[in-house]
Amino acid sequence: MNEAASCRYSPLGDKTFGLAKIGKNLRKRIAERTQYRCGYCLIREDLLGDFLQVEHITPKSLGGTNEDENLCLACSMCNDFKWAKTHAHDPIFGTYVSLFNPNRQKWSEHFCWSSDGSLIIGLTSCGRATVAALNLNHPHRVRVRKLWIKFNQHPPQS
Repeated sequence: MNEAASCRYSPLGDKTFGLAKIGKNLRKRIAERTQYRCGYCLIREDLLGDFLQVEHITPKSLGGTNEDENLCLACSMCNDFKWAKTHAHDPIFGTYVSLFNPNRQKWSEHFCWSSDGSLIIGLTSCGRATVAALNLNHPHRVRVRKLWIKFNQHPPQS
């Protein structure tokens, strides 16, 4: 079982899978801090049709902790694509850079939405590497975003 799968959590109560135990109070604090959005693609939990997962920014396998500053919410696609990654290659320059850290970096400094709102564009090496590593513009994601746009539910406002 990969780490992404080992940390899935139901906000209905404490769940322990693998080595992670994330209590409902900690999950609630993280959710409120992130406005119930994925820290990477910004999808809202209420649009997702599923609970966002508590994600370890630095994976436990690499020394990450269950402390608040190392946790964010992530949709299952972001969490599964990220898995235990902390770095990836910038597809333009080929440099190996840190992935976006939703707790320490501002999303709008590293990403923006395409003019139609369906694509996430990386503005920096970190942003481009994160878009590529987490497959933020996977065709499935783009199709769903286009539907949300039709209903004025996307892109997120700030």
